Amino acid sequence: MVLPISPSRHGRRSRTAAPRLLALTLCAAALLQGCHKSPPTAAEPEAAPPMLQSGQLHFAPGHPQLALLAVAEARRAQDLIVELPAKLVWNEERTQRIFPPFAGRVVAIRADLGQTVKAGAPLALLASPDFGQAQAETAKAHAGQQLAQQALARQRELFQAGIIARKDLEQAEAEAASARAESARAAARTSLYGSAAAVNQQLAISASIGGVVVERHLNPGQELRPDQGGPDSPALFVVTDPSSLWVQIDAHENDLASLRPGDGFTLQVASYPGESFGGRVTATADAIDPNTRTIKVRGLVPNADRRLKSEMLATARISQNRSGGVVVPASAVVLGGGRHSVFVEREPGVFEPRTVTLGHEGPRDVIIASGLQAGEKVVAQNVLLLARQFQTMTQDTAAKKDAQR
Repeated sequence: MVLPISPSRHGRRSRTAAPRLLALTLCAAALLQGCHKSPPTAAEPEAAPPMLQSGQLHFAPGHPQLALLAVAEARRAQDLIVELPAKLVWNEERTQRIFPPFAGRVVAIRADLGQTVKAGAPLALLASPDFGQAQAETAKAHAGQQLAQQALARQRELFQAGIIARKDLEQAEAEAASARAESARAAARTSLYGSAAAVNQQLAISASIGGVVVERHLNPGQELRPDQGGPDSPALFVVTDPSSLWVQIDAHENDLASLRPGDGFTLQVASYPGESFGGRVTATADAIDPNTRTIKVRGLVPNADRRLKSEMLATARISQNRSGGVVVPASAVVLGGGRHSVFVEREPGVFEPRTVTLGHEGPRDVIIASGLQAGEKVVAQNVLLLARQFQTMTQDTAAKKDAQR
């Protein structure tokens, strides 16, 4: 008799055989892959390291580092365009900064940023007891003048009648003249800041020039004092004529020959790429800034369309006629030990350092006055890497020589 196999026992045998079959399959695949594996290829030969010979750094032909050392040819210096950092500021000859002449409280603001105002127009109104006292002193001086004039008239009548002496008349004339002077002084003082006709304590803050309000540091109800007008305190209002701006240029000593009053320059700003704005030099400082070692040069640039704004950073471009020296990129010059040097390509793959003297140092180009001839090629990229490599190899060579001794 044949006994049937139960489904539960058949399932256990199937689950046990499956992992064994999978393991055998993986082993066979691994052995087959090992049989067909290609032999390892030989490693590519490394490039020979550079050598230091007779103060020159030699690279083997095709060395990968040569692709990083771009060279540039030194050219004779003729007409050179020099770029100098500059900044636009308000034209101070057409700008007024307004501070409070008397203490008081702001009761009204009549002008805001960007508003065009006329000369004498009120910018703000203050309630000022101090200004009211000045108005009262003006009124008292005017009353004293009238009283002195009346007393002088009586003294003249008495003198003509022979009742008083001449000295009494002269005394009355002197007192009348003193009263007139005091009245004129008090009236002139109050007329600078407002009307002297009444005592109303209303002080009008106004500008004596016409222009545009470019700054306002004032709030309604703010208490003001005259001592707020220190060198570090902002003005209540700044009114200026923005149709022309000043340009502050940081120049070097050897650039002054092209930056005399009346000389022209072009201005470039990042906000208007590809555009240039013409200007002229108006003044040059007589001292060098000890921090930046530059000389401040002031220029004037028209701004009728008001595209240029104050505090914009710009680049001033001036043309200089240089008859001596050669021009190389500024990136080709390295500074070490207080000396400037370049790496000259004597032949392909051979470089030597050379000490040079600079005649002009700009952000892009440098004029070398001595140490380099026109037509010679210098390394213009990754010069610091080459200089460090040359210094390291020089030190290693010196150390080996000392060890052999």
